[in-house]
This record gives sequence, structure tokens and C-alpha cells, in this order.
Amino acid sequence: MIEPNEKTEEPAERLRRRVVVPAREGRAIRVTAGEAIRIIDLEGSQVGDLFAFVAADITEYASAEHTRVALSRLFPRVGEAFLTNRRRPVLRFERDDSPGHHDMLCAACDPTRYAALGVEGWHASCEENLRRAMAELGHAQIEVPQPINLFMHIPVAADGTLGWEPAASAPGDSVTLRAELDVVLVLSACPQDLNPINGSGPTSLAIEPLGARNLIAAG
Repeated sequence: MIEPNEKTEEPAERLRRRVVVPAREGRAIRVTAGEAIRIIDLEGSQVGDLFAFVAADITEYASAEHTRVALSRLFPRVGEAFLTNRRRPVLRFERDDSPGHHDMLCAACDPTRYAALGVEGWHASCEENLRRAMAELGHAQIEVPQPINLFMHIPVAADGTLGWEPAASAPGDSVTLRAELDVVLVLSACPQDLNPINGSGPTSLAIEPLGARNLIAAG
């Protein structure tokens, strides 16, 4: 029997196994080394905070700072890999079917960030989405790494100033990543609604497995 993969699998089967990440929420999925996933902006102009933990040891995770040093770039090009905090390739950037704006400078939003922006009371955040999704997989204690901020448009001016621009991704835009190690991926549909990065407001994303052995999502 031939197992389904990105070459043999019908689009309807991939759609059936698609994991929708509702606006302001997060989901986790396990991905085996060699398998690919597609991250899709379903409605457009939505940032996705992506985290990748090595399944065998979650103290090893995709590290923005180690990736930047290795590549001498702010973000990998298609064909290049994201590295872990132990300098091992963990995800490979295979396709970019979007305008190409992504970020690895900005930390995940958290309750303290929203309090500083004037929010009184609870506000959804990428940090809480990450912690909740990992806890549901049995990982109650985790490091919160710098995320891979897909579709996030943060231009850097000549004087070092950061811009906060709406995500330029259109409905259906996507990126494709392939796991170099067995990983747990967490994707948060960023809840930020106090600056323009998510356009008119947070919307949903999707994770579409392109391999055969991804386990069902948690979150």
C-alpha cells in the first residue's frame, strides 16, 4: 500500500486533515522528520507565531538568534533552514507563496505587553496560546522562544527604527516548511489588535499536513 504524501495524496484528503487555527487561538501538531506542512493565511493579513520544539527534548527548539547568526540574515531564504538553540537544522523553508514579509525580531505577545498597551483585564496572547497547546500535550513547563512570525511585516529603517505594518498576505497565501527533526509545532493566530499588524483585526490560519504521519492537533 502506498502511503499518501504531497505527490500522491488528493487535495481533498489534505483538506480533511487540515487543522484550522481560529483567530486569537493556538494549535499544536506533531511532525515527523522529512514531512512537510503548509501554513495558510485563510482570510488574509494575519500574522502567525510559529514555534518548533524537538519532540525528543523540548528544551531544544527553533531559535531566531541562532538562525540569524548562522545565515547572516534577519530571516531565512527559501531553501535555507531554521536552527535550534543547539545549532541543528530543525525546519527547512521550502516554499513561500506570499509577498515574502516575515519576522524574527519581535517577541510573542503576552499579558505584560497588553498591560503596557493599556489593556485592563485579560487579553488573548501568543504566549498563553503556546503554553496552553503544549500543556495539552503534556508539557506544562516550557521555554517561550522567540517565534517565527510568519506573514508579519516589520520593516527596518536605515536608522534602526521598526515599522509596524499590516500583513500583506492575501487569503490563501502560504508558506511550506519541512521538518529536519521530529518536532512539535505550535501555531498561534496572533491576537494583536492594538496595532495594525493584523490588518482590520485577527482572523484564522490553517496548518495543512503534506505528509502521512502527522498526529491530530491539540489546543
